[in-house]
Amino acid sequence: MRRSLLVVADSDSYVKWGASLASQLPADSWSVEFVVLATPVLPSARQLRVALAGTMFSPDSVRTVELDELPGLIAAQRPDAVLLSLRGPLVRVVVPLVAAGPDRPVLLSGFPGLTIPAEPKAIVYREQVDLIVLHSRREVREFTGNATMLEVPVALGLATLPFLRTRTSVMAAAGGGSDLSVTADSSGTVYSSGTSAQERTDLVFAAQAKVPATREERVQLLGWLAAAARRRPARRVVVKVRARAGEAQTHAETFDFAELLTDPAVRDELGGTLPPNLLVLDGPMHEHLERAAVLVTVSSTAVLEAVASGVPALLVDEFGVEPKLINTVFEGSGLFAGADAVIAGAGRHPDPDWLADNYFHGREHDDWTDRLDELVAARDDGQLPLRARRHNLQGGALRRAFERKRMLGGHDRSLSGFVAMAVAIPSRWVLRRVRKIRRLLTESA
Repeated sequence: MRRSLLVVADSDSYVKWGASLASQLPADSWSVEFVVLATPVLPSARQLRVALAGTMFSPDSVRTVELDELPGLIAAQRPDAVLLSLRGPLVRVVVPLVAAGPDRPVLLSGFPGLTIPAEPKAIVYREQVDLIVLHSRREVREFTGNATMLEVPVALGLATLPFLRTRTSVMAAAGGGSDLSVTADSSGTVYSSGTSAQERTDLVFAAQAKVPATREERVQLLGWLAAAARRRPARRVVVKVRARAGEAQTHAETFDFAELLTDPAVRDELGGTLPPNLLVLDGPMHEHLERAAVLVTVSSTAVLEAVASGVPALLVDEFGVEPKLINTVFEGSGLFAGADAVIAGAGRHPDPDWLADNYFHGREHDDWTDRLDELVAARDDGQLPLRARRHNLQGGALRRAFERKRMLGGHDRSLSGFVAMAVAIPSRWVLRRVRKIRRLLTESA
């Protein structure tokens, strides 16, 4: 019997992950529909097109829905499973709306990027789902430990990151390559909505919203990239960004690389006139890797895409190797290097011993679809009750209204949401100040 899956996604990175994962399901066994939830991080039309590139979905096949529309959608379609491709706090908000009733669908969720070290709160946010999809043996071990500690009996499934593709599969998905399309926004920053498969000569830097965090560090990084561009003027040095000015991302970006490069003060710090081969481009990462001689980043999953495509990579360790930089998972990979390597464009390939435990276990070891089938069978037999929420219950209905309003912003027009925010914001401010004072007192004791 053919099963049905509904994918509910929010930000651009979760759209990409959810679409790519759902595209792995066998078409003869599963039918899939895809909706994007209206939130403050709703992807633009351009971001949506880029996120869906290479998947079974097109922008025309995906529609945007409000949160309050989900119960009616579930009731009308009665899907066997729902993939909550959402940020963790939003998963917790959505679950009660899609899992009401005795014949509720199987609920699965997961992550679009690196999750090491595994944070317990990632389990807490997803404590009511049936299956969490992970992407390495190490992730499965660490999340198993967290789930056991929290007494959350959630199933964990292993899947190869769905957007890891070889050069051959990238070309097949793109139909042999796509045309180069370059545009400029009002600031004069040049963006690209795609690249063509050409000789691999580019140094591609994968920008991230969260790391490095400070303006000084970001300007320093741009200085190394500018030096790399000046050193080899025939090579493009590409700052590959996920969003253009005004577009939302999964994580808010304080110091946008494109904006920094148009700041006269930053240009002065970088030596005045920037080299013409230093470009800020967007578009699907796999298309940029078709032209890349080396991929540089601080900790992006683009490193994994580069490894899968056979492109040498380099992880910048000038800012440290620590959890807040989301790069500790790469310890032992052999990919870390400093500024001199960035300027030289000296990428390398990962240590084979690191690969098997970290994202390259081999697709034959993936078991998430088997676990999904088992859960659907249990649901058909009436043996899959929804687990009660056990964590973060203080505040009751007011807390739940706050959680909804915080994630939906202006898309939540409920009175309870406004009341919850009015109460919660000053309360949270006071609580944080009390915690800070206690910490300072403890440190001075």
